[in-house]
Formats: sequence, structure tokens, C-alpha cells
Amino acid sequence: MERHEWSEGSGKDRRYTRANHHGGKWEIYSRLRDEEDWTRHDPVDEELWRKLRDVLWRKYQRKRCPWEMIQAIDKILGGDREE
Repeated sequence: MERHEWSEGSGKDRRYTRANHHGGKWEIYSRLRDEEDWTRHDPVDEELWRKLRDVLWRKYQRKRCPWEMIQAIDKILGGDREE
């Protein structure tokens, strides 16, 4: 299983997001800083897919993520993007 995490915002409004990739499927969870439990996003909205793609793209540039993973996200988003 691969896990990718990122955060946005500041203070009490900081949101943590976690994307797990296992068995060819993605599960995306998020929580606010003050919350203990993670909330699963099902279905996942396009904005979260785009944020995940951005995280993966930055990891790919540092050779920490395979190109195939980015292609899979592009397929979900419905387009073949090139950077």
C-alpha cells in the first residue's frame, strides 16, 4: 500500500488529506486539525483528484513516484495531460 499525504490552510482551519493506493484502488480521507477521525470521500470530487495529481507530480519530479500512477489519475480525470 502506498500513502500520500498533504495539508492545506493554517491554524484550526488546517485540513489534512491522505490518499491510500492499494490493489489498484484509491481511497481518500481528510480531517480538520481538531478532529480525531478521518472522513472518507466517496465519491471523490474532481478538486481532490487534481490536488492528489499535483502531489504525485511533485513526487515524480523527485523520483519518488512512478509515472504510471500519474497516468492513472489523468485517466480518472478524463484527459491525457502532459507537463
